[in-house]
Amino acid sequence: MSLTWTAVTAPTATGLAASVSARAGRARTAFRRLVPGRGRAECAQDPIAPPARRSARRRGWPGRATDVQRLARFVVRARYGQLSAQAVEQLKLRVLDSLGCALGALGAEPAQMVHEHVKELGGARLCTLIGGGRSAPDRAALHNGALVRYLDFNDSYMAPGETCHPSDNFAPVLAACEYAHASGTELITALAVAYQVQCRLSEVAPVRARGFDHTTQGAYAVAAGVANALGLDEHRTANALAIAGTALNALRVTRTGELSNWKGLAYPFMAAAATQATLLAMRGVSAPSEVFEGSKGFMESIAGTFEIDWQREDLEAVTRTILKKHNAEIHSQSAIEALLELRAEHGLSAAEVGRIELDTFQVAFDIIGGGEEGDKHLVRTKEEADHSLPYLLAVALLDGQVMPEQYRAERIAAEDVQRLMRRVHVHPDTALSSRFPAHHSARVRLYLRNGRVLERERRDYEGFLTRPMSSDAVAAKFDRLSAPHVPQEARGQIREAVGMLEEIEARKLASLLALEGAPAGADNMSATRRPEQGGSR
Repeated sequence: MSLTWTAVTAPTATGLAASVSARAGRARTAFRRLVPGRGRAECAQDPIAPPARRSARRRGWPGRATDVQRLARFVVRARYGQLSAQAVEQLKLRVLDSLGCALGALGAEPAQMVHEHVKELGGARLCTLIGGGRSAPDRAALHNGALVRYLDFNDSYMAPGETCHPSDNFAPVLAACEYAHASGTELITALAVAYQVQCRLSEVAPVRARGFDHTTQGAYAVAAGVANALGLDEHRTANALAIAGTALNALRVTRTGELSNWKGLAYPFMAAAATQATLLAMRGVSAPSEVFEGSKGFMESIAGTFEIDWQREDLEAVTRTILKKHNAEIHSQSAIEALLELRAEHGLSAAEVGRIELDTFQVAFDIIGGGEEGDKHLVRTKEEADHSLPYLLAVALLDGQVMPEQYRAERIAAEDVQRLMRRVHVHPDTALSSRFPAHHSARVRLYLRNGRVLERERRDYEGFLTRPMSSDAVAAKFDRLSAPHVPQEARGQIREAVGMLEEIEARKLASLLALEGAPAGADNMSATRRPEQGGSR
């Protein structure tokens, strides 16, 4: 089950120069008809475009770059050689984890709807659709992103006021790298850029409490990762960031109250739009250079004032992200683990338990415990189930696991879990809340019908920062999720390609994801039917 990881060493100056030179050549070849004479080699030397500089002067900052221009410089100057060996290894693990999630979602109803949408509308066959077929980069970002996200089993990043899933950026970055004929090292670098931008904006500019979704910061992350993958210069990168940031500010209602398919599609939809924004910027479309600090900009309208010194930023944010062992919302992981430990140690059956009490941190209570984002005892759909602590604890006690099988429609509707979840009570705890996000503390108490009370407190779980998931565990998760849809030989080829990603082209990995005969995304699918329309013309 183990992966073969290529040893990571610091590149020599000659090797790094050769890598940059090769990338510049590919960028020029791919985009000469659109951006004559431009390419990665010139990017680091480009001055800020004169119109943007004049705008900065008008605002009273003589010769000073705007915030989005400084961010663009960070994006353009990012290089594989800046990544630590640990960051490279963790990025490759995130790629494998994301692919396991995506392949495990093949055939799921929302993924099927997205596939039929992309197939019917067409698009230049430039990028691979996971499961089979090809389409334009922005549509590949939507299609593949929907697969990565559907199970809600991919990685997470925790900031005090924001939670996000940085591997949501994998699909658009892969599409851009395939389109640009980028190398595996360039894919890793572009993904690291997207992680860094999303995680840092989540830290210093949280928007959840103001009613906006985490896809809002994600728009900047996708544009950053795609622009880096395409080898755009600073001016075009700044425009890409500004188009995405101006246009793609989403509402938090996506994840409150009655949850819908949109919970899993909001980020892929945004990623497709941000990819398109970056491709428009590549062609020269301009955008507000003061998208962050300007009048009616991101700071004034949404996030409030913040500052990031992008000159001092590294590419190590991935090392602060966490993976999921259980197929459930990230804030539930420690509670599920504590309950499953008690169940195993005492050989419990659900019939022996009268009620379940959970003390948890405030963020978990607000999002999945019945706090500010709504009652969590009414569960009818997969989207509601994986964001309901009452359901998750009830089904874990009944079934001994929380995996994709626990979200089948018949399992959610079953009388045993619906009845038991009404005896699950969730409470916010001040002491546990004070430890967040350094710890994800949960205290589970099982009140048995014989009068005994069993209690277990957990601060972390396998996959958390304090207990990282090993490469073998990630490989096992990949196999567990993908096995129903992908033959063993193909799974081995994908694992091997991810393990040696530095040595291959991005399109090699993409080609392995075109699985003939898969339940969603295969070219030999039955013809898509146009949805029936109500009413008359």
